[in-house]
Amino acid sequence: MSPTSSKKHVIVIGGGILGASTSLHLTRGGAQVTLVTAGPLADGASSRSIAWLNSSGARSADYHYLRMLAIDRYRTWSVHHPESQNYLRFDGAMKWAGPNETFRDTFAFERAGGYDSRWVDRSDMARLAPDVNADAVAEEGAIYNPGEGWLNMPDFIPALVAEAVANGADVIERAGDVRVDVQDGAAAGVILGDGTRLASDEVVLATGGEVPGQLAALGVAVPDATPAAFVLFTDPVDVKVKTVLNTPRVAVRPTPDGRLVLDADWAEQTVIVEDDGSFTVPEESIEGLLAEASKVLAGNPRLTAQRVGAGLKPIPGDGEPVVGPVPSIPGLHTVFTHSGATLGLILGELLAEEILTGTPSPVLKSFRLDRFAADNGTPDVVSTGAWAPVN
Repeated sequence: MSPTSSKKHVIVIGGGILGASTSLHLTRGGAQVTLVTAGPLADGASSRSIAWLNSSGARSADYHYLRMLAIDRYRTWSVHHPESQNYLRFDGAMKWAGPNETFRDTFAFERAGGYDSRWVDRSDMARLAPDVNADAVAEEGAIYNPGEGWLNMPDFIPALVAEAVANGADVIERAGDVRVDVQDGAAAGVILGDGTRLASDEVVLATGGEVPGQLAALGVAVPDATPAAFVLFTDPVDVKVKTVLNTPRVAVRPTPDGRLVLDADWAEQTVIVEDDGSFTVPEESIEGLLAEASKVLAGNPRLTAQRVGAGLKPIPGDGEPVVGPVPSIPGLHTVFTHSGATLGLILGELLAEEILTGTPSPVLKSFRLDRFAADNGTPDVVSTGAWAPVN
């Protein structure tokens, strides 16, 4: 990276993986960085994610390329940070179709694009994924992606921020309702929850599912399909689980401390958004997820819930990332995406490079905010609540 001004001051709003990654990469390029977050680090969507690292399924060519770059960055991180094996693993993932469905076309698509995808039969489970209950796998078999993995973001984000701080970044946690300070039509800094103004040359808005609302307050519309969602963290389990599972009724991944993280489309659709903005998860959804997870694991272990994390799951209206400058507000940049775990390192790197060099990244060309512009020059607002696959 060759920044045009190594002393540029950038304020990053958001203490999740995207804000942390962008902050780190900005400091690597020589910028003065202040990372500001409403609460503690990693307390938003990053704290309640399956965090499956993948480019699984049918995706646009540009999006697939971006995700493959993203996975490459994690492999590089794992080599240069040996301690990361505690929170970053590439032990493979498996998925299979539900009743009256088939994954043969998905498998053909993945193979045609050169993705490491293998068709496996039930008889292969004991060898490839002994933690999987072979009887739960679809009769037609399953797709095994040996190069996929998982990330535990509550461990990873502090590592990113620690390196950013070592490079000179300042971090302000529990700053309350942080707003972009727009003066004379341009981003001039931020206003903290207590009214304190902090000035900067550039501002990055990386607040997950809050991005559309915060941009709307500035007169900028972005199509939004962000639903309420939840993940369930189990108590420690006796079964050694390594493989990420994305099955018709439950997604499962292990954690560094021997627990499991669970979620599912049907379960998140039961989340109740209360009048005060809080989230309630029905008890039957919790028990249902535990039961579904037990079915797909070898030995059908009895699973119990330790805690539930509910909130907004960031998803742009068309399912693909929104990254880069906000055209109507000079000095303001945003990053709003699903699959923040997979994309965290690469989007932070590319966005930081754009800010420091002033040169747009060709890799991000397809993911600009202005792709939504209608004939009248303003973005269409879309709010579908549509579901997208987990990270």
